[in-house]
Amino acid sequence: MKIMSFDLLHLAAVALVALSWFLLRPLAAAPQSASFRCLKKDEGTFKKVKFNPRHIFGIGLSYAQHIAETAHDYDSQAVPAVFVKANATLVPGGGDVPYPTQADLKSAADKMQGGLGAELAQRYGEIPPLMDYEAELGFILLTDISDEDLRDPAFVPKLGFFIANDLSSRSMQILGEGTPDRLGYWGMSKSFTGFLPVTKQIYVPDEETADAIPCVTLKTLVNGELRQNEKTSGMIYTPRQMLAAARSTYPNLALKKGDLFITGTPGGIALSTPRWKARLASLLRFSRFTKLKFVLKAGQNKFLKSGDEVEVSGEWLGKVTSRVR
Repeated sequence: MKIMSFDLLHLAAVALVALSWFLLRPLAAAPQSASFRCLKKDEGTFKKVKFNPRHIFGIGLSYAQHIAETAHDYDSQAVPAVFVKANATLVPGGGDVPYPTQADLKSAADKMQGGLGAELAQRYGEIPPLMDYEAELGFILLTDISDEDLRDPAFVPKLGFFIANDLSSRSMQILGEGTPDRLGYWGMSKSFTGFLPVTKQIYVPDEETADAIPCVTLKTLVNGELRQNEKTSGMIYTPRQMLAAARSTYPNLALKKGDLFITGTPGGIALSTPRWKARLASLLRFSRFTKLKFVLKAGQNKFLKSGDEVEVSGEWLGKVTSRVR
């Protein structure tokens, strides 16, 4: 009996070590910043523009710290995550942003999956939007871009740059976990009215140079408290890679003059999940509803609420302020 007891303890210890390694192991490949040519303010001019995009493309998981805080995996060979944001979100100059109502959330959920809104009400009663901020560098296409252009190694896209706040409803985004249309849920969660405040002017470089971006520090202040603070040079994808990913992900959406790209956010958002918890949830096969339940229980102090003021900035590239109402 003693031998059997020792064997069981030994097996339990081995299993515990194996589980710990599985949960705490590092990523197979660490995200690396792309090589950029950093543009200075005097290398371009500011221009007023009437934003009227056919499409607004968003890039997800483009900074190492943001990948870490959201516990996502990283594959250097994978196509960057791309979602589409509704044009009604665009608010040049910022201003008031409506806080999504229960009716707004139910309607958005039902558009993704019929009856989902009613199921959410049954499971949770009222559900908060878990409204989050994301300071981002954005760019606008100043010419049409063809697939032939993207296949040409020498092609350099003509872009104008601006600062944006990619507001999100994390509760709606989490509902896409484990579904075939995960990116569709990402887009839906970021497509409520007013969820894209942007600076009114764009910065246009005097010359088109490969992989050139304004290397400014993105900052987010929520009621004066610093939440995000990182340089755009920390991005792991170049604009060309983002353009190619959009065409690959959405082959039916041509890249046209005036289309917008928001290039992803650095770390410091309200939503944060330790990687070991995400891996444990995957191991236990938690459903999207169970994941959302745990996030709702984890506390909501950092998420935006009515009355909050959010300022996102990019040094000389400008800033935009929004108030949640």
